[in-house]
This record gives sequence, C-alpha cells and structure tokens, in this order.
Amino acid sequence: MRLQNLDIIVTAPPAPGWGGRYWILVKLSTDNGIIGWGECYAATIGPEAMRAVIEDVFERHMAGENPENIEMMFRRAYSAGFTQRPDLTVMGAFSGLEIACWDILGKARGRPVHALLGGRMNDRIRAYSYLYPLPHHDITEFWSSPDMAAESALALVEAGYTAVKFDPAGPYTLRGGHMPALMDIELSVAFCKAIRNAVGNRADLLFGTHGQFTTDGAIRMGRAIAPYDPLWFEEPVPPDNVGSMAKVATATGIPIATGERLTTKAEFAPILRDGAAKILQPALGRAGGIWEVKKIAAMAEVYNAQMAPHLYAGPVEWAANVQLAASIPNLLMAETIETDFHNDLICNGIQIEQGYITLPDAPGLGIEVDEALARAHPWRGEGLHLEMTEEPCNYQRPNGFTGGAPPEEG
Repeated sequence: MRLQNLDIIVTAPPAPGWGGRYWILVKLSTDNGIIGWGECYAATIGPEAMRAVIEDVFERHMAGENPENIEMMFRRAYSAGFTQRPDLTVMGAFSGLEIACWDILGKARGRPVHALLGGRMNDRIRAYSYLYPLPHHDITEFWSSPDMAAESALALVEAGYTAVKFDPAGPYTLRGGHMPALMDIELSVAFCKAIRNAVGNRADLLFGTHGQFTTDGAIRMGRAIAPYDPLWFEEPVPPDNVGSMAKVATATGIPIATGERLTTKAEFAPILRDGAAKILQPALGRAGGIWEVKKIAAMAEVYNAQMAPHLYAGPVEWAANVQLAASIPNLLMAETIETDFHNDLICNGIQIEQGYITLPDAPGLGIEVDEALARAHPWRGEGLHLEMTEEPCNYQRPNGFTGGAPPEEG
C-alpha cells in the first residue's frame, strides 16, 4: 500500500463562522483505493499559499511511501532544508497529511485509530465548549455581556456539559503583551461572577486568553478572577514566554493551560520541564499530527500534567482529537464546537451525549466526510483563519472582542 494522490479542499463555514474563516481539508488516496481525510489547522499564510506548501510536503516527503511509515515521514518533514527544528507552517501541512494516514491505516485494518495507538483507555470523553450566543441574543452585544454569557453557560450545563470557556479579557493585539485595562479586569470579574452564580458547582470555568498580557498584567488579572476558582488560565502570556507562565501560575494559584499555538514535542518539552503549565492543549492539525501528540501526552504523563486537545477548526481535526483522547491515560477533556455545519460535514459521525463525546466505532477516524458539502462552500476571502488587531489596548474605552470569524466586509 502506497500513498498516491492528494486533493485539498478549502471550505468556509457559514456565518458567524465558529471554528474560523476556513478549514483546510486534505484527502489522500492509496494505490489500492483507500481514502483518508485530514485537516491542517490555521497557518500563518493564506490558504492558497498553504495549498502549495501542503503539496510540496506531500510530494517531497510522503508520495509513494507506505502510510505506516509515519515516523520516517515526520523526520523527513521536520528535517527539511537542513532544519531539524519546529516550523509552524511545514508542521501544519504535515499534521493534516499525517492525520489522513491514520485514517487510511484504520480503514485498511477495519479498526478505529485509537485501537492502533495502544487501545481504548477512555470509553467516553469529557467535552467542553466556548460560550456562543443563543438564538435570542444580540451577537454584537454578547461578547461584553456577563448576563448573556451566564445564560449561554447555563444552557450548556443543562445539556450536560461540565466545563465552559469564555474570554472577555480584552484585545488580541500583535503588539505583544500588555497591562490589562481596569475596565477589562472589571468585565472579566463580572463574567466569572455571573457564570459561577448561574452554574454553581456543576461546571468548571475555563478562563480563556491568548497570550495578550505581560507577566505582571497576567498576575493582576489572575488574582482578580481567582475567587471564582477557574480550572485554568489559558495562555496568559505569549506562548514563547515559558518562564513567565510559571511565574503567573505561582502568583495566582490558577493552573495554566497552553499549547494551541505550539508545534511538536520540541516546543512542549520546555513547558513541562519548567513547570509552566500542567494542562496542555495541542491542536492536532498543527502540533505534528496524532503520533507526535501521543508522544507529547506521554511526556506530560511523566510530569503529572493533563491533556485537553484544542479545537478551533473543522470536524476532521475534531475526529482526530477524539481518537487520540480515547487512547491516553492523562486526558482532562476535549474542546468541541457544535454547529450544524460541523456535524453535517462529517455526516453526524461524532455524537455528544450529556456533555461527553461517545467514541465512534467505524474504522479510521470514524467519520464520513461529505465532500460535496465541503466543495459547495469554498473560501473566497482574503483574510487568514484568525487575525489579531494592530491597535493597542485602550485604557479609556472598553476593548471589545468579537468571537468567531464572520465573513469579511466587502
């Protein structure tokens, strides 16, 4: 069995775009006719440029290879150009292709992917979700409304979820870490208070940030929200500031979670070694693929750290997360996004029941991709999957943040 053909589909979820502006799906086929699906998570370049990178990685390192030889193909891509170091774009391309190889291997053997990774450790997987607007909410006002957030949280808890995530803490600016405005701290506290009052002890609060604070700014924010006992403080400082994360954890007493913007074990190892975080959130379509993240999970196990696979992408990466999560002993939970488009694209191949993901029994990733639906929603915009603002933190007016990735203007 040899890898033979590659097809790439860039599909755009309908507005309001939960999961990003577009998803890059890859379809691999073998010389004996088996098809595998993967997903490359948001890269630092546009999807058309990324298409060329994916094609190059496949042709250069994988075409004609036995899909079983994942370790060899990883080392080729990781070492390409005499580098042997993490490269976010190359690893993003390889990760999606690697996921497709596992889908092929499972289908070839008639077994789900987790059965090839050491077998089933978890019969079901604890799920968590971001808070998204309910149908009656004003989508613009939602992101700065503690009361609407509390309503959304209560709806998730009543559906069985035991953890909810929200991120009211201010702008995601390309200028790097900043000191939070007092208004942002006050709003964040109001969110925590309203949500805690709504859900009581039925759900953990997951406080989301995306590397936007200085070390002292993160400590200031963390101490303000600590009375509401959040389960984690997500990436409070830029992801390359490993030492700073450890300082924030010590000063606030809140566990630090990080990992969605990291790639390969080389970038996760310092996080564990320096005690910066005890909850790792790799994105399988970026971090190196299923096998590489299995290794990261094993490293985390040694450091008594837990895994919470990240998802702000499409349902093929979600399916990979589920297979990986089923096989590891140090699983905390896995992120989910429940939209009709996510479910329809994989023909309802993954089910959530009372806040837990039930494992699909079908071979491979356990899903069937609706290829026609994916092709019927092509991406035609100019923006990237997610983008930061160029404006600095505003200390005179609220720093509004709109979730999701709605269609571009014009």
